Order: sequence, then structure tokens, then C-alpha cells
Amino acid sequence: MVEREVKLRFQSPEEARGAILAAGATPLRSRRLQEDALLDTEDEALRRQQCVLRIRTEPGKSLLTYKGPVQPGTMKVREEYETVIGDGEILRRVFEQLGLRVSFRYEKYREEYAAEDVTIALDETPVGTFVEIEGSEGGIQLMTRALGRSPGDFILDSYRRLFMAHRSAHGLNGTDMVFHEE
Repeated sequence: MVEREVKLRFQSPEEARGAILAAGATPLRSRRLQEDALLDTEDEALRRQQCVLRIRTEPGKSLLTYKGPVQPGTMKVREEYETVIGDGEILRRVFEQLGLRVSFRYEKYREEYAAEDVTIALDETPVGTFVEIEGSEGGIQLMTRALGRSPGDFILDSYRRLFMAHRSAHGLNGTDMVFHEE
């Protein structure tokens, strides 16, 4: 399966939500906390190949996702395989026994909307508010315009890269993009 997406930065969740609803999108899934763990080898072989192996947990659901390298272009396009799993914590332990470790953790509050052939996610993260649009190229372009934005506003970076840039720009420490440390 091929995933095509872009991110757009917004000043606040309220501004993003208002723009999404004004663009005619309908609510799909309500706001919930998603906790993501990226897995990799000790020498970061997956990251060096620009691949991702992720376990995502949210209330009542866990997902395992593999993403291949990003293909060059104006939108983020990559191969993606995703499946529901029974227990993300147990699967993480299995992967650790196989030599993988959690290389990066990140959290976000996400709510999702649908419009035409795109899914729109409003993500509240520790480094800002983002709207992620996923779907066909034409659908992404139409929704981008409906949100009052242009392709010049596209962000193709991962949340890991956005966190690293934010950390550097603000002289912060920390290895994970989380709302609070335990």
C-alpha cells in the first residue's frame, strides 16, 4: 500500500479545527492520546535506510506499522503496511528479544476528519499543532486550498525530525517528544 501525506502547521488546535470544519470535513474519530514507539536496531539500520517500524497505542487499540523510504516529490509518498495488534507492549518485548529497541517515543492528541478522498488528522504535539492530510494527490491539493494554504506550506518531515529541529532551536534536552516524563 502507498501512503501519500503532508503536514501543515497551525497556531492552535482551535484554529486548525475551525479551518477543517469550514472546509467541509466531517468528524471521523474523536480526540485521543496516541503513544508511538519507533523501533530500530542498535546501529539504527532502519533509520539509515529511511524506514520506520512503529508500535502505536491509543485507548482500546494498538497498531504495528512499517513504512519504507520516502520517495522524492512535493508530497511525502512511501510504502506503508499497517495492522491491528492485540497488545503493543508484548509485541515491543518480542521485538526487543529479537534485537530491536525503542529508538524514539512521541505522543500526540489526535482527532480525525474525512472529506472526499482524504483523511485529515488534527495533531496536538509537544512541538506544536499540525494538520496531516492523507489521500490522493488531487484530494490533498484540494483540501490544502480549502484550509487556506498552498503547497508552499507543506511539511514533509516526520515528527521525529520536527522534534529534533525544535529541540535544537530552543536549546532543549530530551530524547523523546512526550508531554511529560514519568
